[in-house]
Amino acid sequence: MGVQNALGEEKISKLLLKFSIPAIVGMLVNALYNIIDRMFIGHIPKVGNLAITGIGVTMPISTIILGFGMLVGVGTAATISIRLGQNKKDEAEKILGNAFTLIIIISLIITAIGLIWGKNILTLFGASDSTLVYAQDYMQIIFVGTIFNMLSFGLNHTIRASGSPNIAMASMLIGAITNIVLDPIFIFWLGLGVKGGAIATVIAQIASAIWGISFFLRGNANLRVKAKNFKLKKEFVLAIFAIGMSPFAMQVAASVVQVISNNALKAYGGDLAIGAMTIISSVNTFICMPIFGLNQGVQPIVGYNYGAKKYDRVREAIKYPQIFATIIAATGFLLIMFVPDVLVKFFNTDPALLEITEHGMRIFLFMIPLVASQIIRTNYFSCIGKAKKSMVLSLLRQVILLIPCLLILPRIPLPSGEVLGLTGVWLAGPVSDFLSVIITHIIFTAEMKTLGAENIEVKAEAETCA
Repeated sequence: MGVQNALGEEKISKLLLKFSIPAIVGMLVNALYNIIDRMFIGHIPKVGNLAITGIGVTMPISTIILGFGMLVGVGTAATISIRLGQNKKDEAEKILGNAFTLIIIISLIITAIGLIWGKNILTLFGASDSTLVYAQDYMQIIFVGTIFNMLSFGLNHTIRASGSPNIAMASMLIGAITNIVLDPIFIFWLGLGVKGGAIATVIAQIASAIWGISFFLRGNANLRVKAKNFKLKKEFVLAIFAIGMSPFAMQVAASVVQVISNNALKAYGGDLAIGAMTIISSVNTFICMPIFGLNQGVQPIVGYNYGAKKYDRVREAIKYPQIFATIIAATGFLLIMFVPDVLVKFFNTDPALLEITEHGMRIFLFMIPLVASQIIRTNYFSCIGKAKKSMVLSLLRQVILLIPCLLILPRIPLPSGEVLGLTGVWLAGPVSDFLSVIITHIIFTAEMKTLGAENIEVKAEAETCA
């Protein structure tokens, strides 16, 4: 059975395993790109605390770069899946060619901006005099490697959407293993510190990008890269951006939140609090990456069957990931509540940083079991090409609700005359999470009730006429 026929006919549970497991493994491995850097950098003798805080300051920039990768990568993957479901392979290949061109143009612009105004951006994003040097040392090198970062990440989505999840997983494994091996060599053995972590990351991204490009040049790829398709066409660019805009907006929103959060943390808890949030974000990323892997795995299944109007299969394909995502998040929640010190010590063992991070993590990630299904449900709208709904739901937690919480809660007065302060920053997470889960549930439930309703009405009319 061909890959495309399988998407429309093979048992959904089997397809989910086939596509999601490689994606989950791949996303976990991908998470190690930055997390491994933080683990090693946080243990640099004497300066680990400041160094990991410096890396925390760079997170909004890294998030924006990831956002552009998702703008093209997710948009291309979803659009290609729908075209393949409609038996339009030629258009799918044209979209792939346009994606290559977009990645190159966007990455070169990001690199130029970063190298020229990087220092000013980092200061705006919360770097202090003590942490700016570490943040700048790291990001100047990362900016140079932006094109490889976007190629490796963007192409990975498309490889999976074209029906080769194992190849996509291998791409991420190559990058992450390379990074894990090179990090201690460059950071400690060669004594390059923070710069060494950045160099290792870029080399790993180069290796992953080469693997992804070579796949589309080989004869066994379902889609081929053709030079004639590199010329940008408005209809394909708009199709990519229409779907990719939702995850892009979510990442940009996350970046804005990180900037606001960094400045709030700096005001109420100093550099140590930013370091704590860096670790909390890393733990959160590692928990959420398997859920994002489920999203990637279900994307071609939902996209294809929605395009083929097989709505019963769409419902089944979106049901199981919600259950699995909740189980994953609940497991992470138990670790956070009962053994937070074990998680934090992977990054740093300083007693003061350990104490503030444990306290903050228990509060900030308290709602993570409920958030799991919200992530899956939000992705569903992206899978079926309803970009506006997906974007609004994506923005709920990270902009519409979280930013006001970050700005208001720390300033709430206490009976003692003081304000909530740093505790208010931590509380912003669960408050916005809870509200976004409720709103998403209402919208998603309404969408499920109308899925395929038009087909049911047509069928009923046909039976009546018969």
